[in-house]
Amino acid sequence: MADEIRQFGTTSVLVCDPAGPAVATEQDALDLIGSAFAGAEVVAVPASRLDERFFRLGTRFAGEVMQKFVNYHLRLAVIGDIDEHTSGSEALRALVRESNGGRHIWFLKDLDALAERLASAPTPPVTGR
Repeated sequence: MADEIRQFGTTSVLVCDPAGPAVATEQDALDLIGSAFAGAEVVAVPASRLDERFFRLGTRFAGEVMQKFVNYHLRLAVIGDIDEHTSGSEALRALVRESNGGRHIWFLKDLDALAERLASAPTPPVTGR
């Protein structure tokens, strides 16, 4: 499957193909953001597509990627099991907890969890997009 925009209730989501290209640079993140501008409000990226540096917070790559999504007023959902990463990093566990308590960046097990989250979450204000 290619990356495609799907409807989750009233929310349009760019669902990224697990077999798609890795998100290994800021430009890769911007490419996803550009694809989302075709009508998506949320980008669902499989954790497997994220470069390993994303999960090592000392590299600052996760922060750079997440900030891009916030700057462009898009929500990011990292989809998949990241237990192997969080088990060795209290800082990453804290980031996941904090992010999941917010409205812009979520770490979720699967697309069903995303659908539930979208059904229960208020839509963040969109400005300047």
